[in-house]
Amino acid sequence: MTTSGTSAPLPDERRTRVLDLLQRRGTVRVNDLAAELDVSVITIRRDISMLAEQGLVRRVRGGATLLGAAPATAGPPVDGERARAPETAAAPVERRSVQPRTIGMVVPSLDYYWPDIIRGVREAAAGEGARIVLRGATYEAADERRQLNWLVESGNVDGLLVAPTTTSGEGAELVRWLQATEVPVVLVERTATLEPYQEVMESVVSDHVLGAAMAVRHLASLGHRRVGLLTTVDSPTGPHVRRGWRQACAELDLRLDGTPDMETVDQAQPGWLQAREDLIDRCVASRTTALLVHSDPEAISLVERCQERGIDIPGDLACVSYDDEVAELCDPPLTAVRPPKAAVGRAAFRLLAERLRDRDPERPAHRIAIAPRLIVRASSR
Repeated sequence: MTTSGTSAPLPDERRTRVLDLLQRRGTVRVNDLAAELDVSVITIRRDISMLAEQGLVRRVRGGATLLGAAPATAGPPVDGERARAPETAAAPVERRSVQPRTIGMVVPSLDYYWPDIIRGVREAAAGEGARIVLRGATYEAADERRQLNWLVESGNVDGLLVAPTTTSGEGAELVRWLQATEVPVVLVERTATLEPYQEVMESVVSDHVLGAAMAVRHLASLGHRRVGLLTTVDSPTGPHVRRGWRQACAELDLRLDGTPDMETVDQAQPGWLQAREDLIDRCVASRTTALLVHSDPEAISLVERCQERGIDIPGDLACVSYDDEVAELCDPPLTAVRPPKAAVGRAAFRLLAERLRDRDPERPAHRIAIAPRLIVRASSR
């Protein structure tokens, strides 16, 4: 950064200087411009994005370069005005070479739940000619931060679609980092609030509370008066499923005293077999006749163990799974709540695209919740 004490240029003046440097050098690097103009790297990235939208420059990795030679009468914009092609009978008043959007996307998994969301994002992006740069993480805030930092520091993304860890101190720090990036962000299947007034970040989510309530209402309509619940530790979806389960049980006056309400490790962990046994014992002891289980692998494992113990599904114990990734492969096929994964992906991209088009700082934050579906199969009939 410069240390001469002179004030930083105004935005219009700064962008004119960027164009002037490009005219002289052909290609410039973001870090060099930031140092030379005494502004942040993020500010320069935003300037380059705006100039690219105006058809004046082309973004390249880490910087920008000039487009093809401009008409002789064209020059860099003055006082922030957009450069215009000369008006002729055969040409429109303004000719712009619009650069396609590049969207960075970071999700916690590439093999379970998230592929349908990714497909939805790509479908919507294809409709607008946008490019998606996908990075997979591991449900760890530090890993997500590393992936996001790589995308932002590359200087080539216009916006971010993120499913960040938001719990714990690391999660809170990651949310603060997202708030400070100045790159438009839309959360996917996550919500978060911003300091200091708990303002919301833009997000698109499945309405898991509604989905869980739908499952309970379905089971209650079949005559079940004790509907238990199983969720897995550290699942971001689990708290929403539990809230929907509790709300529906209260609404329908279902008995909760003694009804199993368990949070366990997932079926890949060493403690699962004992947790599964404990849950079945509690169902038998409390005469619980139905269960809502998040997610499919745990529900399938539970059904298999019930059959080994002589418990009929659904005669003795009805079961509804939450996710519907592999629920239909169970024997009997599992009734399941299916989150609208592809629709979430499409809506998330469209919300981000709208945010990129509308640069009004007064534009309110949008939070979109999309309803899941209940797919009734043999495990609850």
